Amino acid sequence: MSRAVLRFVTHRIARHPDTDVTYEAECLHCKWKAEPSPDSASVDVECMSHTGLSNHRGFRRICTSFAMVVRAEPDRPPAH
Repeated sequence: MSRAVLRFVTHRIARHPDTDVTYEAECLHCKWKAEPSPDSASVDVECMSHTGLSNHRGFRRICTSFAMVVRAEPDRPPAH
């Protein structure tokens, strides 16, 4: 009879280190889209400018990030 040892390793999800978060927005009333940016505030300013010119007030905001599953490091006591 053979024996098997099962081991469970805790994992977590983490942002991919080689990527940034990208923010986008598009108008719900027309085909206008904000320029994608790593800065959410600049996308919001573009939306407000579009509202001022068109009186369109609804936007779909998109935040894109890339992630990966990594092995969670066990809790270790602080080194002395």
